[in-house]
Amino acid sequence: MKIAAAQLTCLPADVPANAARAAALAVRARAEGAELVVFPEFTLTGYELAALAADPGLWTGADDPRLDPLRSAGVATAVNVALPGAGPRPLIATLVYGADGTHLTTYAKQHLFRHEQDLFEPGAGDGRFELGGIRFSLGICYDNHFPELPGRGAADGCRVHLASSLYGTGDGIGERATVHPGIAREHGVYVVLANHVGPAGPWTGCGGAAVWAPGGALLAEADDRTPGVALASV
Repeated sequence: MKIAAAQLTCLPADVPANAARAAALAVRARAEGAELVVFPEFTLTGYELAALAADPGLWTGADDPRLDPLRSAGVATAVNVALPGAGPRPLIATLVYGADGTHLTTYAKQHLFRHEQDLFEPGAGDGRFELGGIRFSLGICYDNHFPELPGRGAADGCRVHLASSLYGTGDGIGERATVHPGIAREHGVYVVLANHVGPAGPWTGCGGAAVWAPGGALLAEADDRTPGVALASV
């Protein structure tokens, strides 16, 4: 299976525009042979925490019609959103869809980063799905700094770990290049990292969407400035 790790520059708090941008990348990846495209954290809004806290209209459920461009791209996708929860706060969640648009699973971020703890509810369980006979685990940005999370996935038969993230310039460059090959080495899984590139809320995304093989070898990597995809076979 060929998987695409996407990186894009999001328009702040503009769900339809970002859905269209993501869908365009998904169609491009499909044309290059990808069967699954993984997108970064807060794909549909950018990392705009104040706007997300103030406007529930920016929260996105699994059946939200604003996701139709992605669901109709003809390729499986993992897209990260602010998801309405049971209480007054949303969750940070990855929604996974099959190539036919069917909702396969939802995973909510368990390890909230700093100020996220004041605005979002943490998730309560791990995320798993199967596609093309391959079992996948899910992590969202800071989740991936807790090796027990992908470790549980590997122990449960997952061969690929998907990391929807935001790493910025500065310290994020080193973290991006250290955490994910470390997961691949420690747990013997493929790791697929999607990231922002360019302005992303208070940060500047450093790009470098990438795929690592079990053992930590780099299979594909995007640059640090251009929206696009990095593709590799698993």
